[in-house]
Amino acid sequence: MGKRDSGEVAAVDLLGDPVQPIRDPRGRKSAVANATIRKEIQTVVMSMRSVGKTQEDIAQYLHMDAKTLRKYFSRELDHGAMLLEGMAMQVLVKKMLDGNVSAAKEVQKICAARSAPRSSAPKQPKAPPLGKKDQLNNEARTPTLGWGDVLPN
Repeated sequence: MGKRDSGEVAAVDLLGDPVQPIRDPRGRKSAVANATIRKEIQTVVMSMRSVGKTQEDIAQYLHMDAKTLRKYFSRELDHGAMLLEGMAMQVLVKKMLDGNVSAAKEVQKICAARSAPRSSAPKQPKAPPLGKKDQLNNEARTPTLGWGDVLPN
């Protein structure tokens, strides 16, 4: 009773056990705490993936499991180089619109390379595959290299 009179509240429940804090009912915390950290991790994953790093290497660098990396950053893992190239192109176009002449020339060069025809040589049609009898007939028509194949030892 002395504790109640002094104004202090005891941290025990009705049975006298210590009071435990209530667990978070929403489950396990996310691997990514907030949006700014997520953006930084996305950039790291895209840049590392675009230079050819494996998922295990990226996960080890970020101190997380490879499954967690695949769960939260599958888009960046699958299309990292394309996403990074798109971000670079956005920056380049923004500089071009601000009046940077070298950025405008670079955009023109990239657009010309993208719109150029892929291959100027016409594709040769493939010959249909030969059947077993045709292969044996062709082999029978070609002479052997020497008598060593025919004569016994």
